[in-house]
Amino acid sequence: MARLEESYASLPPGAPVRLAKRTSNLFRGRSASSGGLDVSGLDGVIEIDGDVAEVQGMCTYEHLVDATLAHGRIPLVVPQLRTITLGGAVAGLGIEATSFRNGLPHESVLEMDVFTGAGDVVTTKPGDDLFDTFPNSYGSLGYATRLRIELEQVLPYVALRHVRVALDQLTPTIEDVVATGEHDGERVDGLDGVVFSPEECYLTLARWDEEPGPVSDYTGQQVYYRSIQQRSSDRLTIHDYLWRWDTDWFWCSRAFGAQHPLVRRVWPRRWRRSDVYWRLVALDRRLHVGDFLDRRAGRAQAERVVQDVEVPVDRLAEFLTWFDAEVGMRPVWLCPLRLRRRDSVRPWSSYPLDSGTTYVNVGFWGAVNVGPDAPEAPRNRAIEAKVAELGGHKSLYSEAFYEESQFDALYDGANLRRVKAVHDPDDRLTGLYDKVVRRR
Repeated sequence: MARLEESYASLPPGAPVRLAKRTSNLFRGRSASSGGLDVSGLDGVIEIDGDVAEVQGMCTYEHLVDATLAHGRIPLVVPQLRTITLGGAVAGLGIEATSFRNGLPHESVLEMDVFTGAGDVVTTKPGDDLFDTFPNSYGSLGYATRLRIELEQVLPYVALRHVRVALDQLTPTIEDVVATGEHDGERVDGLDGVVFSPEECYLTLARWDEEPGPVSDYTGQQVYYRSIQQRSSDRLTIHDYLWRWDTDWFWCSRAFGAQHPLVRRVWPRRWRRSDVYWRLVALDRRLHVGDFLDRRAGRAQAERVVQDVEVPVDRLAEFLTWFDAEVGMRPVWLCPLRLRRRDSVRPWSSYPLDSGTTYVNVGFWGAVNVGPDAPEAPRNRAIEAKVAELGGHKSLYSEAFYEESQFDALYDGANLRRVKAVHDPDDRLTGLYDKVVRRR
């Protein structure tokens, strides 16, 4: 904390307050700035005591999981990418296959310390305005420096079933698993899915298992997402299950040729990681390599479409049908979720999902060659409009294009500004709309 406080004190009076971080999992640019808060000493696990862990805010899930698995436990929700930080998953939105029963990462937080724009450290708990508004605030209310979170016990292995489901059966199948916690009489601990096309949809049902036996390895030549089409059952260690998507950044490593058998043999395993691919994307942004290659190949100008959205489960098939026809990106990821908290209809004001509704996160990450309209983001704007029409929400880690009035209505901007005024009276933290839409 001393480094953090010293770096805050060193900022010129009235200067904007933001983090000085070398890594990020955000997919939106922002204006250049100098300086920032030094959080380099806030990346550790403080204590694990039974089913509770006390963790510093910049601790990555990779580090956190290594510590908790030594105790036979994991956080209630472990986002898919290793370098996501605990504080980042709470200030933003994390999700994974346990979200159908455990909600979102911020719902397992028992208490946290927040470093505010005023330079204060505020300890806050569920029910406090700061705590309840913090999820999806993306640093506009401050930065989590210490968190106490719930853990759950796990077994050493995970048994997987890849179940092919017709598009019109996705909703009833998901609703049944969420309601009963099982499928065909077998317990389900983790639930996600992949839609390769409207005619080829799979749900992956995971069950924690203690029986030793052969396990698959998708950190080598084999690619996890392809296995979903190739086999109906599988087994992984719990460690490899948690990071099954990270090795190939879901399927996005194919954009770098990393899934080609010859390239894969020479691509070091230590570089088959989401943070390495993210650096390659950042390099492409600076050098515009992709645009150059599109021009050389005679392809239309590309619009980047990197988004995660939540739609109510009963509108899922409608959204997937629309998305395939209007955007045409394949495959897409599915991850059902249901809020744990039940003390109000919309308990998390900055991302107001209904507590009694099952949603499905739909993730799609890539580019669409749309031509000269690409800078105006027609596909992204259409997605935003469709998701709002269906009663859903869009995560804000990537580019957003909302008008301010619509953004305020979707993310309760009035309440966010009210809480911000209390903890950042001099307005030194960049507001949420300025961050995610104006990219400041």
